[in-house]
Amino acid sequence: MSKFRKFLIYWLPLLFWMAVIFTASSDAESSHHSSIYFEPLMRWLFPQMSQTRIEELHYDFRKGCHMTEFAILAVLAWRAIRQPQRHDQRKWRWDEAGVALAVVFLYASSDELHQVFIPSRTGQISDVVVDVIGGTIGLALLWLAGKKFKRW
Repeated sequence: MSKFRKFLIYWLPLLFWMAVIFTASSDAESSHHSSIYFEPLMRWLFPQMSQTRIEELHYDFRKGCHMTEFAILAVLAWRAIRQPQRHDQRKWRWDEAGVALAVVFLYASSDELHQVFIPSRTGQISDVVVDVIGGTIGLALLWLAGKKFKRW
């Protein structure tokens, strides 16, 4: 397989996902944008729910979305590093997962630094922690799936 083809198959999806995250974190007032859909849905589903509880759920929903996007980033980083092939019989390597998680940490850190320069956004260390937890969950699910389907 040519180097260009390997780049397209393994590294381009990772770089594309990084661009998606960067674009999303560049959105000023992003909390307001998601609340436009989330809060009316919660009011429709649960008309007796207090505004405070809806806002708490919205916050939790947004953190869950962060975890999900960084879980995807971790899996894509692992895939780019490992470059799995069809019928790949190699065992799971924790060093590959560790490098993928380091990519998540570095990208989450740079994402929070980037947000310092966006009006109405703030960079928070706690968000880096949430993102790394998401990456860890993504890699753990990948490992568990591999164990279940006897890939490693």
